[in-house]
Amino acid sequence: MKINRQDVETVALLSRLEMTPEELEAYAVQLNAILEYADILNKLDTKGVEPTAHVLPLKNVMRPDEVKPSLPRELALANAPEAEDGYFKVPKIMEG
Repeated sequence: MKINRQDVETVALLSRLEMTPEELEAYAVQLNAILEYADILNKLDTKGVEPTAHVLPLKNVMRPDEVKPSLPRELALANAPEAEDGYFKVPKIMEG
């Protein structure tokens, strides 16, 4: 399948994109180059190649989310500029 300038113009119109005649021509050339490369890839023999989602072996590096003892409240508030009723007190940022 070959993409021509009219195809690009139609998609641009549907997408409400304004393009110059030079841009329409350039995108048609670029899209055809992409399709030609996809055709080359489609000709490769991939029998016996497992489908993959990533090219690198990735693993989750996050630890399990477990409840653990935390910093005592008094110690957490020890260096707070201002505290009230056991909580950090911060400046009001919204009117209302």
